[in-house]
Amino acid sequence: MFANRLRKGDKRFRKWARAQGLTAFRVYDRDIPEYPFAIDVYGDRVHVVEYPRRRAIASGAAETQREEVLAAVSEVLAAPPERIFVKTHTPQPWGRSQYGRVGQDSGRIVVEEQGLKFWVNLGDYLDTGLFMDHRNTRARVREEARGKRFLNLFAYTGAFTVYAAAGGAASTMTVDLSNTYLDWAEDNLELNGLADARHTLVRADAKAWVEAQADAPERYDLVVCDPPSFSTSKKMSGSFNVQRDHPRLLAAIRALLAPGGVLYFSNNFLGFQLDSKATRGMEVEELTPRSIPEDFQRKEIHRCWRMVVP
Repeated sequence: MFANRLRKGDKRFRKWARAQGLTAFRVYDRDIPEYPFAIDVYGDRVHVVEYPRRRAIASGAAETQREEVLAAVSEVLAAPPERIFVKTHTPQPWGRSQYGRVGQDSGRIVVEEQGLKFWVNLGDYLDTGLFMDHRNTRARVREEARGKRFLNLFAYTGAFTVYAAAGGAASTMTVDLSNTYLDWAEDNLELNGLADARHTLVRADAKAWVEAQADAPERYDLVVCDPPSFSTSKKMSGSFNVQRDHPRLLAAIRALLAPGGVLYFSNNFLGFQLDSKATRGMEVEELTPRSIPEDFQRKEIHRCWRMVVP
């Protein structure tokens, strides 16, 4: 049953991805409840994330099923074991870090997306460095970026920045707390021939950085803010909770937007409720589910809004 579903997904999305200019795409996303896996193709390699149930872990059934699934992945996707990267997404308490290092076997390769190139790392982290579910919004940013001053908050590895730069942004500012991810963002800009003085990368807690810019003269025409659901780090004061903190965050971002400026705001906390007071006076359009690409539409993986100031 699993192998048949995987085969159908591979046939459908491989053809679709070729037409979209993608070498990284999803072929299976927990389609069958009894097989809780997400399976992505990255060029000639496969990334498998297991979402085991506690009962299956305790009984040992998860290990048996994993072996069955990996055998099917190798056969159906014609991938030898050394090109299959396997991660386990175990249930975590609220607030546990989601981007920590999980291995040392790099698996660093380049993938293509809609005419651009990105470094991904299939071996060292639970996430690979490219959130593929944001392709549609990245394409929107590239279309709107020409001549704009662009700001990318909670930037991760800078994929939105690469799209904005490729779209002809006048300047970009990329803010993230991690030096590792900022170096990765710089590598992505260089990979696309876009690294130059117009594109600035800043290591900072994005929320604190935005609030500190209230009296700064710089204003932005286009902003992307895709914060984590929850974050805590020794590098930041306190914690970040997107439900609790988004009104204050949006108010600070709004103060940095030029007249007519656009904010794309997204997060992956599916229970999230946007505070209407935080967007008062702004033109707000929810893009979900149009912001979710075809290979991810079997799950509501994020929510996304486009907000415009007068």
